[in-house]
Parts: sequence; C-alpha cells; structure tokens
Amino acid sequence: MVSSEAAPFAKTGGLADVVGALPSALSAHGDEVAAVIPRYESIDLKGMRRVWDPLTVSLGPARFDTTIYLAPEAYPLYLVDCPPLYQRKGFYGEAGVDYPDNHIRFAVFVRAALGVARFLFRTEVFHCHDWQAGLLPVYLRTTFAGDPTYMGVKTLFTIHNLGYQGLFPRTALAEAAVDPAVYRPDGIEFFGRVSYIKGGISYADALNTVSPTYAREIQTPEYGFGLDGALRSRANALSGILNGVDYREWNPETDPHLPARYSADDLSGKRICKEQLLAEFDLPPGAVDAPLIGIVSRFTRQKGMDLIAEIVGEIVAEGFCMVALGTGEPEYEEFFRRMAAEYPDKIGVRIGFDNGLAHRIEGGADLFLMPSRYEPAGLNQMYSLRYGTVPVVRATGGLDDTIDEGTGFKFVDYSGRALAAAIREARSVYTDRASWTAMMLRGMSKDFSWTRSAAAYSALYRDLLGRT
Repeated sequence: MVSSEAAPFAKTGGLADVVGALPSALSAHGDEVAAVIPRYESIDLKGMRRVWDPLTVSLGPARFDTTIYLAPEAYPLYLVDCPPLYQRKGFYGEAGVDYPDNHIRFAVFVRAALGVARFLFRTEVFHCHDWQAGLLPVYLRTTFAGDPTYMGVKTLFTIHNLGYQGLFPRTALAEAAVDPAVYRPDGIEFFGRVSYIKGGISYADALNTVSPTYAREIQTPEYGFGLDGALRSRANALSGILNGVDYREWNPETDPHLPARYSADDLSGKRICKEQLLAEFDLPPGAVDAPLIGIVSRFTRQKGMDLIAEIVGEIVAEGFCMVALGTGEPEYEEFFRRMAAEYPDKIGVRIGFDNGLAHRIEGGADLFLMPSRYEPAGLNQMYSLRYGTVPVVRATGGLDDTIDEGTGFKFVDYSGRALAAAIREARSVYTDRASWTAMMLRGMSKDFSWTRSAAAYSALYRDLLGRT
C-alpha cells in the first residue's frame, strides 16, 4: 500500500484509519501486505530500523537521497525519510496554504515506494491511495513499462475524497520527470493543469472508492468535481468498498476514554457518560434530561457546517443541547465560539483535536450530527451506532450506505429546513423511551468491522491477478 498517511503515525482523516487497519485485516485472508508512507517531522524514529540507505530518486537532473525505515508494526510499514521534503510542520501545507513543491514531494515519495518494492518487499499489487500516490500507476505505464521488476504487477487506485485532486501547473511534468505524452485529456491533463488524482484514475488497472454509493455519485456532475467524465469512461473498472471500523478502539464496553463502560445488555453507563460530558463542557447538570447532540468534525462546508449555522438557534430554542469538537475554516470556528458564548447553558465547543474527547462525545451524546454535503465513507456514524448514539445524517455516500430508518434519521435535500426536520423527527422518537432504546440497540448490533471490507479488497486483488 502506498499512502501519505497511516494511523497511528500520520493522520489528518479517514485515510489514515484505513491504511492503519486494513493490512492486519487482510492477513486473515492470507494476504501479505506492506505499507509505505513518508516520514514526516512529527514521526519519531525511536524504535525504527533503518533498512536501506541511501535509496536515491532521480527526477531529471534533480537527485534526492532517501532513507527507508521499518516500523515495529504487525505488518511491514516502511517510512521514506528525506528531510528536505518531509521535515516540515505540516503534511501538505501550513496555515491553510499548500506547500508549493508538493508535486515534487509526492513524486519522490512514489518513486521511493517503487524502490521499496524493488529492494525490500516484492509485490504483486500496488494499492495506491488518493492523489498523493496518483503518479505511481503513471510511472509504471511509462518510465518503468519495460522494467522486469514490475512485470505483471497490477495497480489499484482508491479514491478517498475526490475533492482533493493534487492540481499543479504544467511545469510540474518536467519537474516530476513525468512522460509528457500523458499530458492529454484521457491522461493527466485537467483544464490546462496536471492532476495527480487523474493520473491514478486514467492509468491504474482498477479503481475503487470507500463506499458503493460514493462510487455512483462521483460519476455525476454534482459530485464529480470535473472528473465525472473520466470516471464514467472507466465505470467497468470502478467499484465501491465500504470502510470498516476498528472495534478494538471504538467499543463502549472496553473504551478507556469513557468515565463508565456500557453495553447493549447494560446501558446504565451511558447516562454517566452524558453527565460527565456535560460537566466537561461546563453545561448545567440539569441538561442531562434534554436531548444532547454531538458533533466531531472538520468545521467546513463539505461537512455541512453551513446548514448547522442556519438552524442552530431554532434547535436550541426547542430544548436541544449541543457539544462540538473540531477545527476547520475560520468562519465556522468563529461561529461555534459565538454560539457557545450566546448559549452558555446549551452549547459547548472545543476547537482542536482531542481523541479522548471524541470518544467521550460518542459515549455521552444522544444524537450524532453529520449533515455532509458529500461524504465518501464516514466513520463517525459507524462509531455512533456502536455507542448507541443515534446518527442524524444526510443521505449521501457512505452515510446513506450505513444508516437506515431502523438505526437513525436521514434527510435528502441539502438545506437547513431538511436538517431541522430530521432533528425534530429524532426528538419525537427520543420522547418515547422504549422506541428510542430499541433504536439504540439496533444500531449497537450492527457490524461494520474490517472483516467484510478486507474480504472484498482481497477478492479484488485476486481478480486483478486473474486468480479466484
């Protein structure tokens, strides 16, 4: 697997969770899996073993000496160390601005990953994730097309979020040593620019996304970000495999972050979690009987923050309380701060990342809100089900695939009115404790573990290799 992130070493979102969990799940199917990620400044090399030094990458006249480290994981996880490229405060940029040399940083990364496959871990399938690995299939089809090391090797390109495309000026072709012949509409050209994600789409042997519904959505103009035509042209090679959940980490029966454990057989601990969560956000103890909405999200328009801003006042006026954790666009961070100041007895907010608090929100909230404009897979709605925290979601992508009328509430129209109607519907069920508890228990019984998803990926690898 070739990825810019893998939990627990480097994480900004769901991509890291997938690459961190899927290799171990695949081992149950007899697959030998290794992963390659960059060694960012935040990754401590303590306990890691240097296994190749130097691994030199040449991009035209430019030369980059990389060092390959092996992490002490259950599966081989290699890190590409190149301080001039990766020893920076951010993974992709700082203060909301991308690094101007990202086209070189991730060209070097995938060329180093090819080197890992040449010298350290001979592979049959390169599983490439998102735009940061999009050049690997391009290089295999061009620069390394006649290299016997990669003869018969197949590529799978997974799209975790089509909204992030790796777009660069045409000059990136020469600087990344990419064959200029691929700069065409059915290659990596995208409205006069170079698109790394389009490289993966155009040249990988197979494509997939992280939910069946998202695989269909991205072939439409509404969700295709200008690439719907390219994706429709490869529809026969495109599938959707739902992300899984690591229940070793997300399980209210064993979660060390919760003040009290609970299960489907004994829900009493959930009320304790709610009481403690209210206290953690300085909300009054009397709010324990009001329906509590939880949010753990990036504060962006993609995540539906504009809809929440539209209706939060009326929802609070109807008796709901809300706790929110996240970071994102400055206007929405400021919005949540303002709401917390305006409704100090109803709304609690933390701006930042706090894994423990994310667990406690899942454990203590009654409802979990995900009104996304689009959502390739989503994980929090699946966490919420296991924690008996009923999801209220927009019917898009993985949210639509995982939530049904028996386990949560969905709305279709992207509007504040539709979101408010879904929340009010949830309130009507919440007041009937027997019906609410039944809905909680149905959600807690759902199984979205990696077992099923890993089986689908394993079958896809075998299909690529002509095996059954």
